[in-house]
Amino acid sequence: MAQKKNSAFELHIKKAIATITIDGVMDETDWQQAEVAGNFFMVLPMDTSHAKVPTEVRMTYDAQNLYIITVCNLVKPGPYMVESLRRDFAFGKNDNFIFFIDPFDDRTNGFTFGANAAGAQWDGALYNGGSADLSWDNKWTSVVKNYDDKWVFEAAIPFKSIRYKKGITTWGINFSRLDIKEAEKSAWAPVPRQFPTASLAYTGNLIWDAAPPDAGTNVSFIPYVLGGLNKNFDTHTKPEYRKDIGADAKIALTSSLNLDLTINPDFSQVEVDKQVTNLDRFELFFPERRQFFLENADMFANFGYTSIRPFFSRRIGLGVPINYGARLSGSIDKNWRIGIMDMQTKTVDATGLPAQNFAVLALQRRLFARSNIKLMLVNKQSINYQPGKDTTKPTYSLYNRNLGLEYNLASANNKWTGKAMMLKSFTPGKSNNDFVHAANLQYTTKKWIVAWQHEYVGKNYNAEVGYVPRNNYIKLNPQVSYLFFPKKGKVLSHGPLVNSAYYFNENFHQTDNESFLAYKFNYRKQNTFMAWVAHDYVELLKPFDPTNSGKDTLATGTQHRWNAWGTEYVSKPQKLFTYGFTTRYGGYYADGKRLNITADLGYRFQPFVSITLSTSYNNIDLPKPWGNTNFWLIGPRFDITMTNKLFFTTFVQYNDQQKNINLNTRLQWRYKPASDLFLVYTDNYYPAPLSVRNRALVLKFTYWWNM
Repeated sequence: MAQKKNSAFELHIKKAIATITIDGVMDETDWQQAEVAGNFFMVLPMDTSHAKVPTEVRMTYDAQNLYIITVCNLVKPGPYMVESLRRDFAFGKNDNFIFFIDPFDDRTNGFTFGANAAGAQWDGALYNGGSADLSWDNKWTSVVKNYDDKWVFEAAIPFKSIRYKKGITTWGINFSRLDIKEAEKSAWAPVPRQFPTASLAYTGNLIWDAAPPDAGTNVSFIPYVLGGLNKNFDTHTKPEYRKDIGADAKIALTSSLNLDLTINPDFSQVEVDKQVTNLDRFELFFPERRQFFLENADMFANFGYTSIRPFFSRRIGLGVPINYGARLSGSIDKNWRIGIMDMQTKTVDATGLPAQNFAVLALQRRLFARSNIKLMLVNKQSINYQPGKDTTKPTYSLYNRNLGLEYNLASANNKWTGKAMMLKSFTPGKSNNDFVHAANLQYTTKKWIVAWQHEYVGKNYNAEVGYVPRNNYIKLNPQVSYLFFPKKGKVLSHGPLVNSAYYFNENFHQTDNESFLAYKFNYRKQNTFMAWVAHDYVELLKPFDPTNSGKDTLATGTQHRWNAWGTEYVSKPQKLFTYGFTTRYGGYYADGKRLNITADLGYRFQPFVSITLSTSYNNIDLPKPWGNTNFWLIGPRFDITMTNKLFFTTFVQYNDQQKNINLNTRLQWRYKPASDLFLVYTDNYYPAPLSVRNRALVLKFTYWWNM
């Protein structure tokens, strides 16, 4: 096994001899005697020197918690730069300190915690060697204290809140600091600028004076009670009143293996999806946000590619209540990880949908330095159901199964990454051409990115619990980009990117191609600009309405070619007012024209209020019967964060294409760590004339109880 790149960077941690108070004041004797991790390395704008902005980190522990205190010194006096006190903030828009722990030292999975300079918390689960899932949420406490010349972050992470292997005395760890005024990102253990500071391949070592304490009995019970009402104004029916109770439970079978249980789960507090104007021929993807599905989610959700996912948890409970579910997930040892999930949904008499069981098995074996091989089995089964027995109701499949094998490549220094996979589906009445093969390989350095990806999806491949919007194709996708680094000036780096995606049918007849040439400028103040040109070719495989508005369709087999150009810009984050825009102009289907302009505006009254406005305008000029079509999508959002425990969000979305206005407001009070009170109000309106379609109000109370 290759030695870790930054194994020489060591921070020794000793057990505390006295009580640590989380108050942002470094007055305890244990802090004075703790070893200091300092002398950070600059990552951005360049990775060739030590950081200009000094940072010092100390760690200790006791029988219950892992403690950390960080002094983030300032070079220039002045106010910090943050969006708000909202949890899991946007990394690049906040002065922040974040750290990454790799409890198995496998350079693949771990956890991240931190805060911005105003005290907003950040936590997430790390997977794939450095990707962060910020939807992961657990119990921990922190305080940020501000001074004229520095800000101090202090936190306690309960051992019960993380997963680690008993007896291991070396963990991977790294610390990351972003100071927006200085436009500097730094890390304790050096990380090449082309990789995120979360890259576990570049962690240093946290050396324990003894094995971390056993978390002991680790059982959490998380009940909820809910009341609410729904009113449908279209059907003129009476309001429907809701009274629900349910619960989740977390049982640590070992310090690294967890059993999650849920009964009658409710996800009404989950934030609404950000809408888009849909001009695509295929189904759009919206990420999972429900908490139950998120711990160790990479074991289930990251098998495959962006558009080839044999398992997509949002298929479970889609328009149907979930009765109960269980998930066993975590690490068996340093080399083996496992994920088992079983969910049971209810019947829906109105549509004849039977009760269904969803079962998933994922097994992962570590190979070499940071690579792994994974096996996945997905089974969807209808319970006590005979397809076609009731001719007045839709017919549903009796079962659908997927079996897959995947190899993930990640070199010790992260320069080489890739994946190779095989999938086969099993569905009644469908056989032959029901498998998938795909692979990719990417080489990444400071200046070069060279990548290749190919995919084959058979015409009878079927993943009813997955996200595979397209089948019956072969795809070839090369990509190359290069960066130049001027020695001085406002531009930090610039360079071209070439990407081309070719689609063929099983007879290798070309059906699609998009060739894309871009040139990007990265500035020292972190603003970016890109200009691009593209050529598209599409042979329609089925009828398609190019406006997705129900006017008419273009015929199967018709061929369409066009050229387009566009720009993208993101402003520097140092200002209270930030903005970004994209433009696109050029050809479209049926020799038409399409103009698209998007704008994202933001203003912050830090740290309490953040206002953003996302706007998209599409003008599509086509021959009759479509003619000239205009689509607006406008989404103002107001985040009011009274404290880092009390949040109020209002999100309005006007979607011209769907002829709908959506209003979603949510008040969240985190009265104790991981325990919340939610008040959620939702309206949907017809825009013209303005009238209510439906309305809902929900009050939900959750409590995290450690038994």
